[in-house]
Amino acid sequence: MRNGTPPNIIDIEASGFGPHSYPIEVGVALSTGEKFCSLILPMQDWTHWDEQAEGIHRISREILLTHGQPIDRIAENLNKLLREATAYSDGWVVDQTWLTRLFHAARIRREFSFSPLELILSEPQMDVWHNTKNVVLREVGNKRHRASIDAYVIQQTFERTRRTVPVNQARA
Repeated sequence: MRNGTPPNIIDIEASGFGPHSYPIEVGVALSTGEKFCSLILPMQDWTHWDEQAEGIHRISREILLTHGQPIDRIAENLNKLLREATAYSDGWVVDQTWLTRLFHAARIRREFSFSPLELILSEPQMDVWHNTKNVVLREVGNKRHRASIDAYVIQQTFERTRRTVPVNQARA
């Protein structure tokens, strides 16, 4: 990420919250302003389904089976969009697992770095993060919990917190 350029953000929705869950949707907000979003067609052995998770993201397994894209196509698209760049996640601990599961199942090597958003946030940014994110969420006005919207909201929150923090308090 160059100074002044928004970070690339990835957000992943999943079939559940436990160790047997798998990615069902990936959304990306690129530093260029471009966005990418895709539902993921589950692999045949990806069967875990948590109705509580479905209640949050409002994506049924039937929707995935009808509209999901093959994992190799999604992995190739992510590599094309993010090649040799770094993408960040505000839920890296779980998103990393799901992203690894996607690329491993597709048998494609990931060609970009993936890091926790906290690595590029200053403490003053963290102090105003939640309030700023709530403002961005109200402005976006979307009630759906979807990966592309979440990635955009995270990116916009990062940018606003960066502008809010005095220059001498931000990380160089």
